[in-house]
Amino acid sequence: MSMPIAVAAGPGPARLRAVESAAPVDASVDENWDLVRAAQSGDTAAFGKLYDRYVDWVYRYVLLRVGDRHLAEDVTSETFLRALRRITSISYQGRDVGAWFTTIARNLVLDHVKSSRFRLEIVTDEVTESGTQPFGSSAQHSPGPEQQVISKTTNDELLRCIAGLGDDQRECIILRFIQGFSVSETAQIMQRNEGAVKALQHRAVRRLAKLLPTGLR
Repeated sequence: MSMPIAVAAGPGPARLRAVESAAPVDASVDENWDLVRAAQSGDTAAFGKLYDRYVDWVYRYVLLRVGDRHLAEDVTSETFLRALRRITSISYQGRDVGAWFTTIARNLVLDHVKSSRFRLEIVTDEVTESGTQPFGSSAQHSPGPEQQVISKTTNDELLRCIAGLGDDQRECIILRFIQGFSVSETAQIMQRNEGAVKALQHRAVRRLAKLLPTGLR
């Protein structure tokens, strides 16, 4: 059974925005949880709205983890099917529901990694778009030294360098700077404490700085 995903539609490959806020910008955290509660009461239209708001966001995360468009589409579809089956099990946890969708997607990716061997290949035309903000940039927050490392290079080159990181470091960078999750949300998704995530992030950014071409450091 599969669920159609919006990013696969159209005559050519979809392009996703490189950086946005941790949640879709057109919906507040409270509004998203209102939709969750409605879906828990049997409102299928409410779940459809959640799907529309998060499908591209989840797809981008999965694509960056697996590097294959078709596999990313399948995993994204399965993510929402599992979410639909488990919608009654989730309760408000003080953060956006996107962390829950991402956790489901992450578990599916880990299952795939355990069951098969694949080589990560970053598909840059799917996860970048001309005119979007650089990774790690934000109109609301001044970038710290680690974010400056992320934001000072081009999207394509950064994606190639991210592919050269170890699994944990790569996931930390994707969650923190591409998906825009907070340290606490990243810790929840990765099932680590916040101190471990901060240390992992620091090592990953230092490693990225070494992988970047000299002219972009």
